[in-house]
Amino acid sequence: MFHPNDTPMDRGWVGRVDGERMVHLAAQTLQSLFLNGGTAREHAEYPLADVTVLAPVQYPPTVRVFSGDGSFRFANATAVVGDGVAVEGCPLRAQARLAAVIGANGEIGGTTALLEWQDPAEEPEVKRSDFALVLGPLVVTPDEIDPTEVVCRLRADGREESGRPEGFSWQSAVALAGRRTALRPGDVLAGPPFLVLDDVRSDVQVEVEGIGTLRCPVA
Repeated sequence: MFHPNDTPMDRGWVGRVDGERMVHLAAQTLQSLFLNGGTAREHAEYPLADVTVLAPVQYPPTVRVFSGDGSFRFANATAVVGDGVAVEGCPLRAQARLAAVIGANGEIGGTTALLEWQDPAEEPEVKRSDFALVLGPLVVTPDEIDPTEVVCRLRADGREESGRPEGFSWQSAVALAGRRTALRPGDVLAGPPFLVLDDVRSDVQVEVEGIGTLRCPVA
């Protein structure tokens, strides 16, 4: 999702990145694009430098956040924000995750990055990660990326952690999430945190090979 810099809008348009261009597609949301087989009529093209990227799924039906043991909890879908959206408070805890976005037929439509902010001082404890899930910047289709092989980096306050999100079965996560219910296009499954920085007091960057960099300012 994006908007041209000279035409700001909250909802934005669906786009496809093609080299250094953003191609505007004739779809209302990423969900509707998935349901249409991933194809849509092309509109205008814009240089990437002339557009602002928004959260790829602005209003996910559900967000499930997984732990390393394969269990999950539901997160606040209205807390999903996009690249460059500032959060208040410090020190905070930054948890980098990969996330799968469900496409058609309950299957994974693409992979993106997710930063889960946590405020260790917030009470009660259930509110500590209820305020900001930074999603994006792009959703990359399964034919373009292997989520178990990408190199990721988490940077803040002059510190950097790097690694690969290994050892997590996305197939098992989809099967568990879809058991006795239906997964809808736009549902988000966030994998376990694989890079974590505590005591964060300045802006964070999450860089994922093949997906891009999430900028996560702290106000």
